[in-house]
This record gives sequence, structure tokens and C-alpha cells, in this order.
Amino acid sequence: MQEGGTQDGKSASELIDGRIKELGDWRGETLARLRALIKQAAPEAVETWKWRGVPVWEDAGIICTGETYKAIVKLTFARGAALPDPAKLFNSSLEGNTRRAIDFKQGDKIDEGALKALVREAVALNKSKAKR
Repeated sequence: MQEGGTQDGKSASELIDGRIKELGDWRGETLARLRALIKQAAPEAVETWKWRGVPVWEDAGIICTGETYKAIVKLTFARGAALPDPAKLFNSSLEGNTRRAIDFKQGDKIDEGALKALVREAVALNKSKAKR
């Protein structure tokens, strides 16, 4: 996976590593697991660091962001509303016309196969839009 976006001389990947470590709890573990699944599903994706500290994965456009809050880890898919979601992973930001998100709470099980399929769909959508 390539790296994009830097801050304080650190690559985006190093900044994401730092965020995971500084969280030091279930949120860091969840973000690390989600990151690994994104990398498996989209090995060409680039990690970036945007908006003053949000991990972002991109391939021909933004795939998703990984935000951490007190009670949730949120994966927001930039074009989620246009993605098929047969496993019904999206459980947040459902009212908009563009984005969709998945909120993970402590103890939630990650449907790894469905999440990787969603990431692959997001990359395919980005690439189809980029060719136009």
C-alpha cells in the first residue's frame, strides 16, 4: 500500500499507526482490524491523512474514512449511497444522497467478508467514475 499525505514529516501510514497506538483500547484495535481488511480488499489503495487527523483510504477517489469517537469507530464510505449493501452493513448516515457509514461499537463483530466486498465495490465505482 502506498502512502499519501504527511504531517510533521510523518507519512499518512505512520500517522495512522500513531492514532491506533494512542487510542490504546478497543477503538484502536477496531481501527487496526478495519485497516487490515481495507488493505486486503484494496491492495492498491493509498492511505492519506486529511481534515486535521482523519485516516482516509483512496483508490481513484476516496473509498472511506476511519473516524474514532468516544463510543464508536465510524467507517464512512464517500459514495456509499451508490453501493450495493446486501449484508446491510450501513447503519449510519443513511439519510444522505451520497455517503453512508458503518458505526462499530465495542464488542461488535465485523462481517469481514461483507466489508471487503463493500470496499471492492467502492473501488470499482471510483474507477468507473474516473474513466468517464
